[in-house]
Amino acid sequence: MLYTHATIITVDKSRRIIDDGAIQVEYNRITDIGKTETLKGKYPDEEECDLTGRIIVPGLVSTHIHTAQTLIRGAADDLELVSWLCERIWVLQGNFTPEDGYAAARLSIGEMLKSGTTCFLESMFADRYGFDGLCRAVEESGIRGCLGKIVMDVAKYAKDDGWAMHPGLVEEGQNSLLGTVKMWEKWNGKANDRIRVWFGARTPGGVSDELYREMTAISRKSSIPITMHCAEVQADRDFFASVSHTPMSYCESVGLLSPSTVLVHMVHLDNSDIRTLSSTGTHVAHCPTSNAKLASGICRVPELQKAGINIGLGTDGAPCNNTCDLFQEMKLAAIIHKSISHDPTAVPAESVLEMATINGAKALGLDDSIGSLEVGKKADFVAIDLRAIHLQPWFSAVSAVVYTATGRDVDIVVIDGKMVVKGGQLLTLNEADIVTEAKWRSNNILQRAGLREKIKDRWPTV
Repeated sequence: MLYTHATIITVDKSRRIIDDGAIQVEYNRITDIGKTETLKGKYPDEEECDLTGRIIVPGLVSTHIHTAQTLIRGAADDLELVSWLCERIWVLQGNFTPEDGYAAARLSIGEMLKSGTTCFLESMFADRYGFDGLCRAVEESGIRGCLGKIVMDVAKYAKDDGWAMHPGLVEEGQNSLLGTVKMWEKWNGKANDRIRVWFGARTPGGVSDELYREMTAISRKSSIPITMHCAEVQADRDFFASVSHTPMSYCESVGLLSPSTVLVHMVHLDNSDIRTLSSTGTHVAHCPTSNAKLASGICRVPELQKAGINIGLGTDGAPCNNTCDLFQEMKLAAIIHKSISHDPTAVPAESVLEMATINGAKALGLDDSIGSLEVGKKADFVAIDLRAIHLQPWFSAVSAVVYTATGRDVDIVVIDGKMVVKGGQLLTLNEADIVTEAKWRSNNILQRAGLREKIKDRWPTV
C-alpha cells in the first residue's frame, strides 16, 4: 500500500518533515518514504491511499495506562489519591470479574486506537481481571501492548494500616510473581510479536524488599521488563524516609533501576534521585493530567531532560484523567511546565511529540522497530485530518499536532502494516457492542461494590 500526499513528521534522526510525502508499506514494514511524486514513479502499480490534508505521525506510545479502570471512568472525581484509591477505585476494582476485565480492555483499546495510540504499557493488571482476556483483546484488536501483570505481597498503601486494599484485590506474593512468569511464558511474543508481558510491581510499600529482589533477579535472568508507580505523592516520600531512603536509593537497593524499568509519575524526587536515574538509564513515564487532577504535584521534567533521562507520556487510568487520548496529554505536558517554571520555552512541542513517539518506544525497548517513520521499521503510524475548521490555519505541523489536534481528529491508524482505523472508525472491533457492554457492566460493578448511591451527580437530578 502506498500512502500519499500527506505531511509526514518522521521523528527520524534528522527530524525530517516531508511535505507532500508518501510511505510505501509491504507486509508490516515501511519499505520506502519520501516525496509523493518520487514514490508514485517508483511504484506505479501500487494501491494508493490519498491522504491530502492529513499529517502523518508515528503511532503514539502510551507508557502508562490502567486498562481495567476505563470501565469506571468518572467514578472518583475530585478526590486526593489515597481517598481516591481506598474509598472508590480499589472497592470498585475489587468487585471485577474476568469478563469485566475483558470488556474494560476492549473499551480502553478501542478508545486508544481511535485517538491514535498504537502501543501501550499496561501498568498492573490484577489476576481477578483475567490476564488472558487482556491478551485476547490485544490480539483481536491489532494494537501493540506491553502488559504488566501485578506483583505484590503487602495489601496496603505505603504500609499504612489506614490505607488497606480491598480484599478482592489482595494477591499472595509468590502467586503474583510466578503467575506473571507463567503469563510471560504463555503470551510474550504472541500476536506477531505485538504482545509483550512485563512485571507490573505495586508501589514501594506494597511489595516487600524480598519480593522485589526476587522479581528483579528473574527480570535480569529472563529479560522481563518492569514497570512501577514511584514517588507519586508525598505519602510515598514519607514511606521512603521511614526506611532511611530517598525514592531512588530505595529502588536501587532492591535492584529496580535499569534500562529495562519504567518508573511512573516520579513527582517527589530530589537532586540525588535525578542523578541516580540518569546514571542507571531508567525511564520515566510522565502523566501530567493524572498528577494535576489528583493534586499529586508536577514531575520535574525540565530537570530530568537536562540530566538526559528518557521520558515517555502516559494517560494513566480513566478515573484520574477521564480520557485515554494521548493528544490531550501532549498538550498539557507542553503547557504545564511553562506555567510552573515561568519559562515559555520549557518543554517545547517538539520535545513533547518525541515523548509520545520515539521516547516512549525507547522506554518500552521497542525503538529499533517503532517510534519513528523510517525504512525498515514496522508500519505503525497515524494520519490526522487537518481540514476541519478548528484546525485551520496551521503553519507548523508539530504545533498543529501538539497544541491543536485531539484524538477526535484521527482519520487513519495503521499498526503492523494493517489499517485498524479508517475514517475515524474502528475496523477490528465493534464499537457499538463495546459501548453497550461497558454501560451495563459498569453499572453492575457499582451495584456489587455498594457505591451506586455515592457515584452520581452532586447537583440535583430531576
